[in-house]
Amino acid sequence: MKIGLIGAMTVEVEALRDRMEGARRTEVSGMEFWEGTLCGRDVVLAVAGIGKVNAAMCAQTMILLFKPDAILNTGVAGGIGSGVKILDVVVATAVAQHDMDTSALGDPVGLIPGLDAVEMRCDAALCDRACAAARSVGVEPVRGLIVSGDQFISSQQQIDRIRAHFDARAAEMEGAAIGQVCAINGVPFAVIRAISDGGDDKAQMDYPQFVKIAAARSVRIVEEFLKQ
Repeated sequence: MKIGLIGAMTVEVEALRDRMEGARRTEVSGMEFWEGTLCGRDVVLAVAGIGKVNAAMCAQTMILLFKPDAILNTGVAGGIGSGVKILDVVVATAVAQHDMDTSALGDPVGLIPGLDAVEMRCDAALCDRACAAARSVGVEPVRGLIVSGDQFISSQQQIDRIRAHFDARAAEMEGAAIGQVCAINGVPFAVIRAISDGGDDKAQMDYPQFVKIAAARSVRIVEEFLKQ
């Protein structure tokens, strides 16, 4: 089984790339893909770049050229759910795009044209494995909806707008785009996010302080995920 690993930023996946054995690099459309073995498992790893368009391009390219059996999106996020704290880990049960809005035409906010769905379900078995991996490194995961949009959430006003439509645990900028591509292509996927900030008015100060610590936590969980 080959696992695809996608992070938006180098800090989210460089430790994984550095530990790969027999890594082979391929560049496509300015994105680097690395094939090799990690924790004894065949993997293909990529840094997508920030935002939904970059994430979708990366996921589609990975599926077409490298044919992973499943894709795992890892990295950091803002914890906008009640009780979600910095350095918590959220494992998505589903993903949605909070900035997809055709509600003026009578649609629910977040509806994805073509899929006729707001939420895209993550693969249950992959999610269970991700939760088990988190517990094996001493972290009790939070499970729930993760939302994505092309915005860095950094105010209570933004959080309130999202919560008006979505019961989300965390917000980031890529997971739902990857989920949409995987859903269309029939590829199982999961999203693991360590919380770097609260998405609130302190997010701009908290994010630089905690992003590396949160990213390292998600890396540890991915490694345990691959070992299982």
